[in-house]
Amino acid sequence: MSAAAPIIDALAPPPFPVRAPVTGPSAWVGAEMKNRETEWSYRLSAADIAEIGVAVKEVRARGLDLAQITRADFPLPTLGLVLDRLRGDVVDGRGFVLLRGMPVDGSIEESATAYWGVGAYFGSARSQNHKGHLLGHVYDLGQGLSANDPTIRAYATAESQRFHIDRADLVALLCLRRAKSGGASAIVSSMTLHNVMAARRPDLLERLYQPFPTDRRGEVPEGKGPFYQAPVFNAYAGNVSVLYSRMHIGSSQRHPDAPRLAPEDLEALDMLQELANDPELRLDMNFMPGDIQFLHNHTILHARSAYEDWPEIERKRHLLRLWLCPPDGRPLPPIFSEVYGYITVGDRGGIICPGTKLHAPLIPA
Repeated sequence: MSAAAPIIDALAPPPFPVRAPVTGPSAWVGAEMKNRETEWSYRLSAADIAEIGVAVKEVRARGLDLAQITRADFPLPTLGLVLDRLRGDVVDGRGFVLLRGMPVDGSIEESATAYWGVGAYFGSARSQNHKGHLLGHVYDLGQGLSANDPTIRAYATAESQRFHIDRADLVALLCLRRAKSGGASAIVSSMTLHNVMAARRPDLLERLYQPFPTDRRGEVPEGKGPFYQAPVFNAYAGNVSVLYSRMHIGSSQRHPDAPRLAPEDLEALDMLQELANDPELRLDMNFMPGDIQFLHNHTILHARSAYEDWPEIERKRHLLRLWLCPPDGRPLPPIFSEVYGYITVGDRGGIICPGTKLHAPLIPA
């Protein structure tokens, strides 16, 4: 007679922690948000635009370099109060806002100055690459560039971008020109993804609380290795914060000394990506010129569809990007120093490598 199967105690705890769901406004569902646009968007009034215009003229008259401009240099007596409230919605609320109606018909200098000044009300600018770009240009540089090359950043191509976070507390995008077709933005609450996985596959969610190797893709800070290891979900000081880029996790495997991804690792990552793409959960946006999207990387993942661009250079899709560190950000666990350099509230985030020189270029490069 064969041995009897062991009796499993139905009341025994599972072999992994049961994670509590994230509650509050940061855990939202895209299908519901589609019908609540007035809650997460703000259109600049004529008075707002006039305030911005006065501030732009003043800083340009002073001859300030873009990278020198601070909030104090860019007074917005009435609009500034609105921007402070919107920053609260991003940092402590739903995690995103869409600001509409920024004038972008003038010169790139005027548009960039206005954008920088408004961005200063959300935080201080951080370096977006090893070149020290404080003002980024999301623009297809062409020449056969592909994000499959680990030395190329996806924003310099017309390819689609999978859901990910950027390496700063906040990311902002200003649309100057749209593509001929495609290039839609998609965002999703990573807190909602967390909750769905907790309900459906708590075992896979727990795997995402363990470290994953993540490629620095050639942008290596001094004293660091070519990859780091960090969990996707990080519980700390009453919050759950996210570090996630499937591309960077996948390309870590090019390094012989990086831990190999196991089947259960891939299963957990696949489920996260599948949920992020769920049209019920995600929220799609088609930017119009003058739209500025602000996102909280700790609670939001963002993606972009591939696009077909215009052949004329003066019509090509062009977005300006800021990585921002707000003065009132959340506390972060020590592991974030691998990505942010420091975890000091108000002074963290961005990419600094040997030889990096901070500047704010006005043309894509």
